[in-house]
Amino acid sequence: MPAPHFKPRDPSFSSGPCAKRPGFNEFKDPNKVLGRSHRAKVCKDRINKSMADTLRILGCPEGFKAGIVPASDTGAVEMVLWSLLGERDIDVFHYESFGTTWAKDLDTLGLKYNSYSAAYGKLPDFTPANPNNDIIFPWNGTTSGACVPNGDWIPAEREGLVVCDATSGAFAVNLPWDKLDITTFSWQKALGGEAAHGVIVFSPRALERIRANKPSRQLPKIFKFSGKAVDDICAGNVINTVSMMCVEDYLKCLEWVDTIGGLEGTIGRTKANYAKVREFVEANEWVDFLCEKEEERSMTSVCLVVKGISEEGIKDILSKMDKEEVGHDLGSYRDAPSGIRVWCGATVESQDVEIMLQWLKHFYEEATRS
Repeated sequence: MPAPHFKPRDPSFSSGPCAKRPGFNEFKDPNKVLGRSHRAKVCKDRINKSMADTLRILGCPEGFKAGIVPASDTGAVEMVLWSLLGERDIDVFHYESFGTTWAKDLDTLGLKYNSYSAAYGKLPDFTPANPNNDIIFPWNGTTSGACVPNGDWIPAEREGLVVCDATSGAFAVNLPWDKLDITTFSWQKALGGEAAHGVIVFSPRALERIRANKPSRQLPKIFKFSGKAVDDICAGNVINTVSMMCVEDYLKCLEWVDTIGGLEGTIGRTKANYAKVREFVEANEWVDFLCEKEEERSMTSVCLVVKGISEEGIKDILSKMDKEEVGHDLGSYRDAPSGIRVWCGATVESQDVEIMLQWLKHFYEEATRS
């Protein structure tokens, strides 16, 4: 096919940091928080508003609390692993690179755990989940294109805590809060916020255990959240200095979410973007989903395999798309099978997805014409 006549309005399809929300232009500081201490009342009020709005939009039940922590979602998960776990046996379910990293961290910590894994594009068997154990799993495989379809497998009556890495699932799916005790994410994913900060959402059960917890190992300052520290974090007394520019940008993201209908609005936009990719795959036999089962397929980090061309050929296509400014950062994750990864979260416009895919087809046909 000839080169399309149009280009995406925003060619950003990275799976993190993700595309900025529609209408983003530049950062402004109407609340005058820049240059102020993050301990100042005006800054703490903004931090607390961001967490209150997060809990409200995500539909978290009464008694849940949230706080900002360092180092994106990775820092949030690591804080939980290092500070809290070890009291009980652990079940780890992993099916992509980050979930596997959490399992390796438990090895480093010398903690006893049961490992349940699956290859990229697939989900593990969740039936062994033990209600007496702590459970760790990613809701959405950012690097594998697979996603947990529901929380039915999580025991409703349980002694252990359920730790969910929801970084590319939050604001894109309805999370079952009655089944999750500690949920982590970073606002750089589904809402297109800026990088470097993580968020942890705590259930009342989790807060109770954390308050009573006495870590069995020495910890760096940024990992300490036991005792009263967890309540301090959830009251805006963050462990280390946050970027108020990032907090203000996140608040603007949340304001935008309210304008499109809240959580149902972000989920609807995500589904519409994914639908464009599905239509494209159904119409072109040379491309397919890495995750074969649609009910287990991620609608945010959509991973594709490309047939009839080498890995170097795929890289050449993506290089041309980048140069033409019709699709940036579309390569699969470095540890994942070779292919294409399209971010379809709510901040992406479905028309941009459609146009980008036509350019992908153009460059594929150009590369395989001979």
